[in-house]
Amino acid sequence: MSLDGRTVVVTGASRGVGRGIAAELAAQRATVIATGRTIAAADLPASVVRAACDHTDDASVDALFERIEADHGHIDALVNSAWGGYERMVEDGEFTWAAPFWEQPVWRWRAMLDAGVRAAFVASQHAARSMVRARRGLIVNVSHWAARKRIGNVIYGIAKAATDKLTADVAAELRPFGVAAIALYPGLVRTEAVLAAGVFDLSNSESPELTGRAVAALMNDPDALALSGTVQVVAALAERYGFTDIDGKQPRALTLRDV
Repeated sequence: MSLDGRTVVVTGASRGVGRGIAAELAAQRATVIATGRTIAAADLPASVVRAACDHTDDASVDALFERIEADHGHIDALVNSAWGGYERMVEDGEFTWAAPFWEQPVWRWRAMLDAGVRAAFVASQHAARSMVRARRGLIVNVSHWAARKRIGNVIYGIAKAATDKLTADVAAELRPFGVAAIALYPGLVRTEAVLAAGVFDLSNSESPELTGRAVAALMNDPDALALSGTVQVVAALAERYGFTDIDGKQPRALTLRDV
């Protein structure tokens, strides 16, 4: 799934799924610009271009994309993985992430909607300008089944539903220019936080890099525009395109009932 000669921007790549996507796309020989507030300390290949950026700061984002255009020209793909919703899940010894909505701290709304959905919107605006001019490109928004099913936090569901709607609506506007927008649902991912928790059944889990392989497969699919505006499950794409996880396994694609 070589991506030699193509440029990809991955937001929120300091850790978690974003880090795995950036690492895998670099392994597929793409020029990867990885962004994040703590990107300098991220465990990424040396070939990855690290660009410190706070995606809640519009001036920082403006400067980022100005540098990318000056240094790299056209953006072939943007992967929006920036997200602040998993921070401070425990406050003062209490697990507040699953509290009812009337007990949720307001900062969590900002973490999920501003650092997540709004960040994806603003980054997509910048990338789309380059893609529309070139009449080609791919925007991927990392999302979750919480868009369709309540999973323990009202704000989380709102943010993911908004991400899916963002994907569908920008896809409609981008389609005439040959640019695709797709939402991706990973399964249970072996991120640093999941492994540290030590409470999950990992028998059907995925590496963070598997989502990167899904992005690479979409970038290499000449008919990817047919999927634009849709939600795709990472493990289902692995079956569709015939790739496996980094351990050689083929995770089972989750359904709404499984989640």
